[in-house]
Amino acid sequence: MNSALPPGYSLRPGDRLDRALLVKFMQRTYQEFDPAAPTGHLALTVEQYFSNETPLWWVETVPELPLDGPLLRQTRRSTAIACLWMGTAVDQTWGDRHAHIFLLYVDPAHRRQGIGAALMHQAEQWAKHRGNRQIGLQVFCHNQPALALYQKLGFQTHSLWMTKSLEMPCEH
Repeated sequence: MNSALPPGYSLRPGDRLDRALLVKFMQRTYQEFDPAAPTGHLALTVEQYFSNETPLWWVETVPELPLDGPLLRQTRRSTAIACLWMGTAVDQTWGDRHAHIFLLYVDPAHRRQGIGAALMHQAEQWAKHRGNRQIGLQVFCHNQPALALYQKLGFQTHSLWMTKSLEMPCEH
């Protein structure tokens, strides 16, 4: 499996200062598939679960400005276009703890270039380093590009998360 990012991109670890950016990427993820989806709870989710035990990585564009001159060095800025947020989950069948992908998001303008596959490789390396025997994730069933990527990388459906709305229809 190729883990290299395409030219023009770099990988950097996230830190606690990236909380707001992580929330923004989570909002983009959910609103892309359901523009009406509420996102107010996402900041609380990040506040509660983002820690040293749940690492974060960013893919950034590499600025094309030359490196010479102090002014140019100060104005060079990378732009985050993708992220990977990892954590731990429990296999409900066996009780084993395993690596879990909380969020993998690539900006639509940068998709289909190998960035998602490179982030998945990063996830696997992190999981292997921790001694995990498996890695899990949740994907929307209508997200066909993500499903195709995960299947190509060897992921298989283990269970289905099913929901039923209990809201009463509005009467006018």
